[in-house]
Amino acid sequence: MSAEALEDALKATAYVDADSAPIRDFVATHAGGGAARERAIRLYYAVRDAVPYDLRYFGVEEEIFVASNCLASAGSFCVPKALTLAAAARAAGIPARIGFADVRNHLASPRILMLMDSDIFRWHAYTLLFLDGAWVKATPAFDLGFCAQFGVQPLEFDGRTDSIFHPFDTSGRQHMEYVLDRGTHDDMPFEAFRRDMQENYPRLIVAMAADRERRAAAARTQATPETRS
Repeated sequence: MSAEALEDALKATAYVDADSAPIRDFVATHAGGGAARERAIRLYYAVRDAVPYDLRYFGVEEEIFVASNCLASAGSFCVPKALTLAAAARAAGIPARIGFADVRNHLASPRILMLMDSDIFRWHAYTLLFLDGAWVKATPAFDLGFCAQFGVQPLEFDGRTDSIFHPFDTSGRQHMEYVLDRGTHDDMPFEAFRRDMQENYPRLIVAMAADRERRAAAARTQATPETRS
């Protein structure tokens, strides 16, 4: 890996906003001291569990994919969470990139599969961290609460070996299967991602946007003081 390539993997971008105050504050709180590998491990677990995995937050609005916005969200999905770990790592001085792959999720809910018209989750995201002279994969998508609720084994990360989805859940059922490697990037390839999502998952995009609007409307109603005549 050239020095120039590592330098690109440390830069802040519009999506991997490692220089933003929320990301810097997050790193200051969670990274701790010690070697890069030790700090990367702490950041992995912090990002994994700070933002609950919730596919209802799936969308193609650009602001969803800004790492600092993900930190402030009540829920998110694999792509923003991978970007958030990359931003935190870069803010801690650890080179980081984003990887994508298509996966088959054997335990996805019937509703999601119906809306997707497929059991292939395109552009699943993970983070690559440059530790001890090598790139190591980390997947911070599924938080502990999600794993407990759905019987999925939480992914551990030791900073030495790749941490990707387990092929089976805690009951031995087939869970996740990688079917296509889409490569790695220094930044979010947003336009390519959005175009592919719009072409392949139009019903899912519309349904999740409607879900978000219903939740927002309910929150606004609860926040509005009652008026008495």
